[in-house]
Amino acid sequence: MSYYFQICATERYQEKYISFLLEHYSALNLPYSFPVALSYIASPVLMTEEAILYFDHNDEIAGALGYIYGTGEQHYQDTGIVQLQTIFLLDKYRGTRLFLEGLQYLTQYLAQLDRGITELRFWVPANNPQLRRLCGKLAQRTVSGETAFGMIDEYRLPLPQLQQYVARFRHESYFETYRGHTV
Repeated sequence: MSYYFQICATERYQEKYISFLLEHYSALNLPYSFPVALSYIASPVLMTEEAILYFDHNDEIAGALGYIYGTGEQHYQDTGIVQLQTIFLLDKYRGTRLFLEGLQYLTQYLAQLDRGITELRFWVPANNPQLRRLCGKLAQRTVSGETAFGMIDEYRLPLPQLQQYVARFRHESYFETYRGHTV
């Protein structure tokens, strides 16, 4: 199955991004109040950072990824750190190559920007052993914390480490899909 990715650079795609995530809000299982969760979902658009939609071969939205540059602790001045605010795939695309291909796209896109990105950070609900196992393959869990709605784990990973990891899974069809396209 082939997929493609769209940077949400226009208001139309930004609206699709937010609508898609709100439509699937309950499946996100975010351990925050709705206003806090909405701020994480919308911040890539509201802070004029980046959001990416994943499309399937029928041009239907299959998933979304949103991130911002910098951390709140440093007043978003530490722009070498990317905070992944949301990564979500519809159930039928989980267990496919879409997650991996999305990470491959993201690492290539960030490298192409030449913004000096050194690290990615993200938080996930701590009560999901399968998600914890997946995240442990990619990044180092640095801290766990309590929210009013449950425990969360923070993960950090150097961008070069993620680039090396996802590069191991490239195969000929990947190069056929992206030949001649700038990622």
